[in-house]
Amino acid sequence: MIRRQLARVPQPWRGALDWMFTIGAAVAIVLAIKAWVVNPYRIPSSSMEPTLHCARPSNGCEAKSSDRVLANRFIYHFRSPHRGEIIVFKVPQTVKKSGCGAGGETFVKRLIGLPGDRVHEDGAAFIWINGHKLNEPYIQPARRAQDQSYRNHTWVVPPYNYFMIGDNRGQSCDSRVWGPVPRNNLIGNVFAIYWPPARISRKLVAGGLLTAVLVLASALLARRYGRPHDRA
Repeated sequence: MIRRQLARVPQPWRGALDWMFTIGAAVAIVLAIKAWVVNPYRIPSSSMEPTLHCARPSNGCEAKSSDRVLANRFIYHFRSPHRGEIIVFKVPQTVKKSGCGAGGETFVKRLIGLPGDRVHEDGAAFIWINGHKLNEPYIQPARRAQDQSYRNHTWVVPPYNYFMIGDNRGQSCDSRVWGPVPRNNLIGNVFAIYWPPARISRKLVAGGLLTAVLVLASALLARRYGRPHDRA
């Protein structure tokens, strides 16, 4: 339909209009992906060190530049969040009242407690879930030792809520301070680091290569089997 309409346009303008339609469609696709599928985020603080890096000289940061991550925005429309996932979420009102966040609208933390869980932090800053010690290999012992404020505390997670804690336990303002996160506040789980180059996730590289191969194969097939008026 569009090609038939373009055919009626004077030749000097036809190429320009074709490019405008192409660019407009590309922008629309990118915006749609960002709104409903995948969204990028920058890690601004050390609350998730060393799993996700922030940039020096900020307190507790280990890297020259902050990690940029991608969050899957649609996954929780099809399944419930899993314990241990790193999740981007909108800050609850209780965060602003607690003084955390410095005006930020989103946080990135690890999901520790599911609805109905009894979360306990013992005297050595280890987490217990419903009486069972949680295995947390992602936490550095030195950073766990810095955690002094919440030892021997217990929290019960309400229905439809989730208990979020940062991996850098001594420098994370999280659910231990401002309480659980409602299900409706969850945006998506972090599935890949896309920047800086040295930190790019392997599965993101593999996915990019696969996409490039598919695009190339589609172009070759279109060139080989496309209709005559589609070929230049």
